Amino acid sequence: MRYDLRDRTILITGAARGIGAALARCAAARGARVALVGLEPALLRQLAAELDGHWYEADVTDQSALDDAVTSTVERYGGIDVVVANAGIANLGTVALGPVDALARTIEVNLTGVVRTVSAALPQVLAARGHVLIVSSAAAFGAMPGMAAYCASKAGAEQFGNVLRLENRRHGLTVGTAHPIWIDTDLVRDLRDDLASFRQAQRRLPWPLNTVVGVERCAEELLRGIERRRRKVYVPRSIGLVQALRPIAQSRLADAVISRFGGTTMVAQMEDEVRLLGRSFGRTSVEGGGS
Repeated sequence: MRYDLRDRTILITGAARGIGAALARCAAARGARVALVGLEPALLRQLAAELDGHWYEADVTDQSALDDAVTSTVERYGGIDVVVANAGIANLGTVALGPVDALARTIEVNLTGVVRTVSAALPQVLAARGHVLIVSSAAAFGAMPGMAAYCASKAGAEQFGNVLRLENRRHGLTVGTAHPIWIDTDLVRDLRDDLASFRQAQRRLPWPLNTVVGVERCAEELLRGIERRRRKVYVPRSIGLVQALRPIAQSRLADAVISRFGGTTMVAQMEDEVRLLGRSFGRTSVEGGGS
């Protein structure tokens, strides 16, 4: 049965821009009440005013801030029916290049941030017999040079969602994980703009891994997944083939294919480019979320 979002409350992290902001607009258009959580108060305030929603500034690695965001949302709307753990970042460069703090920050936001977000909102969503959507990535299914922390964190987020689903089925809670490929957000544009090596690698990836999807289309697919309480959402849907073929995607054959476009030359070029940039994250990325 379709899960009608009209007059239901949906809390979204990483909501100031990108997928989170687009999803908030789509949900509000369906009649949902939106609670926006993120780190850019000016953008959050503007979006909340546009959607007649609620906003709260919080870092998803700060449990007390997330708890306060949930409390503030409940005070405004009386409860939470859906939580979308969307906040995500991607550091630039390889493990050898580091710095380790950038690698750790990516994992803290993308994985620990999911754990903290879900834990903060779970009592409310359980009481509503609602839905949790964890925004993982197609990166959970394979490996790409320069994305070690990102791939690891997104694979961990998927498994966290899988276990959460099994633990709470008896309570009527449904849990989905979303797996977008390259979505046209600031995060992906930062990678493309900053790194010629990334642009070259992306062009050489086989279909469907080279697909770029508009943020509005991604938001519509995620919302459709929530409305149908799907356990998996693929954006585009052809990414489901990659998960089905995961043993191949993680095989020696896949290593050989990836090495053709992401071998030692490309990795060395990437490291040189990141050194020249002198920073560990994209120009417009926020180091607390903003997929």
